[in-house]
Amino acid sequence: MTAPAHDAHNARQERPSRTALGRALLSAGVLTPDWASAFAAVPRSGFLPDLIWPWDMETGQSVPVSQTDAPEAWYGYADADVPVVTQWDDGRHTGTDPGNVSASSASMPSVVFGMLADLDVKPGHRVLEVGTGTGWNAALLAHRLGAENVVSVELDPTVAAQARTALDRFGLPVHVVTGDGLQGCRERAPFDRIIATCGLRSIPRAWVEQSRPGGVVVAPWGTHYSNGDAVARLVVADDGESASGLFTGPVEFMKARTQRRPLVPHAEYVTGSVADGDASSSTVTEEHFLGGRFSSQDFVLGLCVPDCVRVMAERDEGTHAVWLYGLTDRSWACAQFRDHAATRVWQSGPRRLWDEVHAGLAWWTAQGRPAVERFGLTVDTAGDHVWLGEPGNPVPGGAAA
Repeated sequence: MTAPAHDAHNARQERPSRTALGRALLSAGVLTPDWASAFAAVPRSGFLPDLIWPWDMETGQSVPVSQTDAPEAWYGYADADVPVVTQWDDGRHTGTDPGNVSASSASMPSVVFGMLADLDVKPGHRVLEVGTGTGWNAALLAHRLGAENVVSVELDPTVAAQARTALDRFGLPVHVVTGDGLQGCRERAPFDRIIATCGLRSIPRAWVEQSRPGGVVVAPWGTHYSNGDAVARLVVADDGESASGLFTGPVEFMKARTQRRPLVPHAEYVTGSVADGDASSSTVTEEHFLGGRFSSQDFVLGLCVPDCVRVMAERDEGTHAVWLYGLTDRSWACAQFRDHAATRVWQSGPRRLWDEVHAGLAWWTAQGRPAVERFGLTVDTAGDHVWLGEPGNPVPGGAAA
């Protein structure tokens, strides 16, 4: 996959679609005035390869678009507030059809600028970015702070090389390190700010150690329960031993490769029929259980039912089955939601996973169904701990899976 053959000057040329994007982001309050000049000078289009797979809102799937073959459509997606996949299957993918696992991307501009606002950079700050990707986020930071104050770490050598090329083309020679960003970049520490552009299931201790006291870490965090994350904004304590702060909102990111969800082979859990499990019924409805996209339910249940994966089957003639798989043993549960009928449940194994879900929903309801922004995260030498409202109020089971 190669970068498009346009130069930085052509990429900067103003287009109606890009102007509309800027106005929409400013109107929504996502693009703040202090980032407006970076948005104007550093377009996302200058960091995308010729072949991209943007998320098409109408079809609900990734679609291949080539700048060479369809430049108008390509720029339309580059200037749209949609995520754009730039690599599949850790670089093993070939052809134009989408691959199996998205491995690198350019995030939605609204998410990018929302997280940059959370980062709250000031002149002179030194920033570590984990997950260089296309290089666009690093370029925005470099435009604001100077390239000498930004270090970016990318695990994939090919992706890192392409990002360096794009950054150099814009005159923003950020120091891009090819390596494991979860280890930070000790030789360039300490940092005033650390930002991750990949979803995490635990915050690396190295990031806290490589931050200055009072430094800020911004990272998407979640559990293996679902793909949903929330942006954690953590402030490093004065003693440098811990970091703590609230979540600022729900997001969904590609996961750090070493923290991806483990495989859950169904046949190793359900060796016979679902009817072999213990059967019961439940008053929990599909809406109460699932909510909508970016709902609090997914996030909260991931906390209250740790070490668990939720998998949704395709809807079939008025029924919708949802499976739960334990990650520490072979416990499983299946809930079958039916239109205008009680929910049927089967579960098996040492853990009663559906009972844990039911208890988690009851706890969340008793707390007033708090949104993601009411929860917070503390990272210390003992790991990650999630709380509600304040650190002294832990969530039942609220640690990373």
